[in-house]
Amino acid sequence: MTTLVATGAARRRLGTAIWGTVAWIAGIVFVFPVIWMVLTSFKQEQDAASNPPAWTFTPTFDQYAQVFDRNITPFLLNSLMASVFSTLLVVVLATPAAYALSLRPVAKWTDALFFFISTKMMPAVAALLPVYLLVKQLGMLDNIWTMVILYTSMNLPLAVWMMRSFLLEVPREVLEAGEVDGAGLLTSIRKIILPIVSPGLAATALICFIFAWNEFFLAVNLTATNSGTAPIFLVGFISSEGLFLARLCAAATLVSLPVLIAGWVAQNKLVRGLSMGAVK
Repeated sequence: MTTLVATGAARRRLGTAIWGTVAWIAGIVFVFPVIWMVLTSFKQEQDAASNPPAWTFTPTFDQYAQVFDRNITPFLLNSLMASVFSTLLVVVLATPAAYALSLRPVAKWTDALFFFISTKMMPAVAALLPVYLLVKQLGMLDNIWTMVILYTSMNLPLAVWMMRSFLLEVPREVLEAGEVDGAGLLTSIRKIILPIVSPGLAATALICFIFAWNEFFLAVNLTATNSGTAPIFLVGFISSEGLFLARLCAAATLVSLPVLIAGWVAQNKLVRGLSMGAVK
């Protein structure tokens, strides 16, 4: 009996070690391009373009200095403004909509859910022409508030579906107990629902922020010099003179930092939120 228990424990440890190794290998494979991008940003252009790649080099900040000389700051501020404001609008609009589709379902809520997700089925390029003509008619081309509105509409269906899955995890008994104690709708939302779904809310907000920050197609067609976002800035390094790989990697590293920092700060709530939504 003791031998069988020991054998079973050894097999479990071996299985854990194998899956742990697989997880580390998968993590390294996924993060390696990012590490290579950061390393390349500290190279000179001749080292970055060498074939085979130069593994040993003298680090330099010249590429970062040239990126700041090209005035990357307005592009970062435009992206930050569009991403933050659109994310706030998405959270404010998606939370009550998800509440009406989960805890207090409205009539024909399945049709409403399908309507929300159906807006994601159309390719962005199919909607570009009417959107462009409408924005031009309103005189809002190259306007950062245009991007805020478009990013909000782009992320809202996803946020509604995500928030609905999180709100379905709220125990009905807790809400009923709050109602018995005299808690109104606003009190229930503020003191009962939001504390429970805060990880899901953080996960939803972070994903919407990332999608808005990384969006390129609408920005490249509807913005120019005044409202260009960070992805638009990166395109400027692809010119007729060639591809400045080291400088492009430096710019890409700077553009990636806000998203990486936001993900690192919110990683606990992100993991809890995504696992919470996966229960259903």
